[in-house]
Amino acid sequence: MKDIFSFLRNTDVFSHISGLKYVPRWIVLCLDMTLIVISFIVGTYFSMKLSSGGADASILDFTQKLLLIVGLQFISFWLFHTYSGVLRYSGYVDAAKLLLSVLSTIIVLVVLDLISSYTIGAFVYLPLELFIYGVLSFLMLFFLRLAAKILFDYVSQNSGHITPVMIYGTKSAGVGIAKMLRSAQGDKKYKLVGFIDDDKDASQRVIMGVKVYRLDEKMVKKVISKKAKAVIISPLKMKEINPEKDLEVFLNNNIAILTSPPMSIWNSDMPNLKQIKSVQIEDLLERAKIDISIDKIKDQLTSKVVLITGAAGSIGSEIARQVISYKPQLVVLLDQAESPMHSLQLEFEEKYKDYNFSVFIGDVRNKERMEYMMDMYRPDFIFHAAAYKHVPLMEDNPVESIQVNVLGTKTMADLAVKYKVQKFVMVSTDKAVNPTNIMGASKRIAEIYVQSLYKGLKKDGNETTKFITTRFGNVLGSNGSVIPLFKAQIEKGGPLTVTHPEITRFFMTIPEACMLVLEAGNMGEGGEIFIFDMGSPVKIVNLARKMIKLAGFIPEVDIKIEYTGLRPGEKLYEELLNNKEITTATHNPKIMIAKVQEYNFQTVSSQIDDLIHYSFLCKNFLTVSQMKKIVPEFRSKNSQYERLDV
Repeated sequence: MKDIFSFLRNTDVFSHISGLKYVPRWIVLCLDMTLIVISFIVGTYFSMKLSSGGADASILDFTQKLLLIVGLQFISFWLFHTYSGVLRYSGYVDAAKLLLSVLSTIIVLVVLDLISSYTIGAFVYLPLELFIYGVLSFLMLFFLRLAAKILFDYVSQNSGHITPVMIYGTKSAGVGIAKMLRSAQGDKKYKLVGFIDDDKDASQRVIMGVKVYRLDEKMVKKVISKKAKAVIISPLKMKEINPEKDLEVFLNNNIAILTSPPMSIWNSDMPNLKQIKSVQIEDLLERAKIDISIDKIKDQLTSKVVLITGAAGSIGSEIARQVISYKPQLVVLLDQAESPMHSLQLEFEEKYKDYNFSVFIGDVRNKERMEYMMDMYRPDFIFHAAAYKHVPLMEDNPVESIQVNVLGTKTMADLAVKYKVQKFVMVSTDKAVNPTNIMGASKRIAEIYVQSLYKGLKKDGNETTKFITTRFGNVLGSNGSVIPLFKAQIEKGGPLTVTHPEITRFFMTIPEACMLVLEAGNMGEGGEIFIFDMGSPVKIVNLARKMIKLAGFIPEVDIKIEYTGLRPGEKLYEELLNNKEITTATHNPKIMIAKVQEYNFQTVSSQIDDLIHYSFLCKNFLTVSQMKKIVPEFRSKNSQYERLDV
């Protein structure tokens, strides 16, 4: 048998069979009718052998009986559509249809026999003849479909079209995925070969005919890695485990990790194959669910006009998605990037067509355009996410960094006061702490301006707008972040480029960061700089290795990792507070308030005006020198501006 399959494989028969979409219905019907004829012939033969004089007891000859039973069976096949299914995907429903079609034919013939026996005293068919025919025809029809299913499964598996998988989790969600795998009808297919559980008694159980294996290092190496090429994590199990730690054993043994969507969005109480996706690095690093004051945020934003600057960016767009869910009166989406704004507009028109939003193209540096917008919409809240954020680019273009990050913030903050905006929430960065680059220093200057502006207004008794700053680290998957870069490099076959083997960063998912921005904006009373609990810092090289493993490759074997050296302005470790700052807790353990050095508004305002003036002169060194006067802790690293620190 193995020699036959080997011959078929070598002659490309498998590839032709696996490429066949389905057998036409008329061929299935012809095969079924052929089996019906064979069943009747065999049934008649054995009934005559087993009952003496059986042939004389019938009022019809063999040909007439054959034509009658074939005609009736054809009608029952048509009524129950037994030939309309795809053979390779036959299941319990198809078996039930076959049984009903055969039974209905037998019942009609039994009734006919009873009538014939009662009226003329003779049978049309012998009872034994009908019994043998019924049993044999059903079995032959059933085994035709079973054989087709086994053949296609074997061919597909040996052609690389079926992936043997195990399911991690034996609760309702895991069993639901298993049932979906068994009944799936699609080109992409998985074969269930077992379940995995971390229960001590797991190895003593069997579910849906396959064994349950206990999860431990030895079992993965000995059994699971030999049986399965991938593991599907059920939604409930993903909630129970620590993804970063508990899935490491699979990655280390080159087993792909897949996941299905949360149960809350399953279609028809069960996911489909298209919803099963590879686990992303965001899934492994995502932390426990964040609790925020949803009711308080809703009370604050409902029926209000909310302006979001930088709305086309990864942070701004997610803030917009979350804000609009609280049903404000209007959401104004502001950005100067035309193409991303067009994409965002199309998304909102599709997803939020019952909500009010307006798309406004404009540059936060353009005071006249911004004033026109503020006068038109009169926003109650501003979430200011517009900024230049790429460290190497800003190191080469410091004057642009000042004009967007500083002048843009100053323009929007001044207009917020003029138009009596209730709250102005600024999105800042951990790179503003002890900055070593132009981008971080420019954001720190923006922080200083809005905080000193609020303190100055409050001191003068002219407090109209509450200015709040939120400060956090890198967000996973944001535009230009390391995650999309690594994904692109993996698709090209590597290498993955890391600047330094010891470089670490704090990471947070985009939705998580934006939820905390809304929460901080809600709790802020003005003048605070909120910092977020970013968890533990992550080594970038470890991140690279995990992404390579998730893609199904072996680090340093299939895909190399190269070290390119620190970029201008880049430091090994990011901080959330500078050396002079301390924090105080809030009611949300994920959010703290930084106690920072305060500045006199008149002094800061004058210095920033000079800074903006220098930037318009396009004098890079003069501009950076002024930045260092405003932010004394700003010390350039790996940059041409280090000479200014001497």
